[in-house]
Amino acid sequence: QVQLVESGGGLVQAGGSLRLSCAASGSIVRVNNMGWYRQAPGKQRELVVVITPDGSTNYADSVKGRFTISRDNAKNTVYLQMNSLKPEDTAVYYCNAGVVAGDYYAMTYWGKGTLVTVSS
Repeated sequence: QVQLVESGGGLVQAGGSLRLSCAASGSIVRVNNMGWYRQAPGKQRELVVVITPDGSTNYADSVKGRFTISRDNAKNTVYLQMNSLKPEDTAVYYCNAGVVAGDYYAMTYWGKGTLVTVSS
C-alpha cells in the first residue's frame, strides 16, 4: 500500500508565500513523475506543475515565475514553494505521483489534498 501525505497548506495574504510538502510512503520500488494539481471551488482540477525523477519540470503558465517544485528522491518527497501568491491561487492542492510498488505494478496515486487560501 502506498500513501501520499501532503502538508503545508493554510491561510496567507496576497503576496505571501507558502511551502507544500508531499511524502510518499509504503512498499515503494520507484517513484516516477511527481506533481501538484489544484482544484478551486466550482472548477475542474488542473495541473500546476510536474517534475520527473531527473528534475525536468513543466509548469502551468499561471504559476510560472512564482512557484518552484523540487524533489528529494531519497525521501520520496516533493515540495512546492509558492511565492507572490494571488487570491486566484486559492484551491485545494493535491499531490500526485506515479509509483512502482512492491508488486512491481505502476500506479498513479493521489494525496487527500491540502487547502491553500489567499486573502486579498
